[in-house]
Amino acid sequence: MSMTSANSDPTASGTPAIRPLVAPRDIRAIARDLGYSPDWNWSWENYKNTIVALTNEYGLRDHLEIGGGRDPVFQPPELVRHGIKVTINDISQKELDLAPPEFAKLCCDIASPSTIDAIGRNRFDFAYCSMVMEHVPDVAQMWRNIHGLLAPGGAALSFFPTLFAPPFVANQLMPEALSRAVLHTLFPDRRDDGGNPKFPAHYNYCRGSEAVIVPLLKEIGFREIVVLPFYGYSYFHKLPGLRQIDDAFTRLARSRDWRTFTSFAFVIARK
Repeated sequence: MSMTSANSDPTASGTPAIRPLVAPRDIRAIARDLGYSPDWNWSWENYKNTIVALTNEYGLRDHLEIGGGRDPVFQPPELVRHGIKVTINDISQKELDLAPPEFAKLCCDIASPSTIDAIGRNRFDFAYCSMVMEHVPDVAQMWRNIHGLLAPGGAALSFFPTLFAPPFVANQLMPEALSRAVLHTLFPDRRDDGGNPKFPAHYNYCRGSEAVIVPLLKEIGFREIVVLPFYGYSYFHKLPGLRQIDDAFTRLARSRDWRTFTSFAFVIARK
């Protein structure tokens, strides 16, 4: 990064202008400038915007999208627009084969103890995933692997549903066949042909509270950790009566920031 003096004239002597060195914003300031709101709609609408903002703020150009499969968050033309390289990771080679050819691809279990030995350390500037961590039985190991894969100064972003929002508690307690049937009853348009399958959920370390997340990530070695909580969901919108009761409780939990009852969270951390 170049530095400039406020009094320099870039046209005056043929010497390049010296610009003032500006320290990058911290994670909370970036979220604030994006208009962060704890409403669940903001999380879905701004996941990609958050990735772009962090990319530009910290100069993160070599990305790993975990669990991206056939449907990565960026489209091929955006790679050039944002000046990034994206490697898509998935546990399924079939999913990766359906992804656009402009992306590098990495087939492996990101939460396996052997991942670092197989891939190598300090490989990426930025690692992120959406709706992945709730399906991982050992999230602590996954975070350790992410830390090892990141270069110094790199960042990670995970977006996931959280306990103890009632729909996710029910999903965890129900037998998988029953939860699948309920999901398809509430959302009949959901594809289950392999394009949008439902996977078992464990919700290991899937919480909206710093008290749960921060000690683990600090022990692993992350240095700046922010948990952005979100409240609300659409699961009960087709159930009159229950919807109104749930909406009222959600408004109360959000107004008092009861982290036990968040519905989703962004966890953002820097190495």
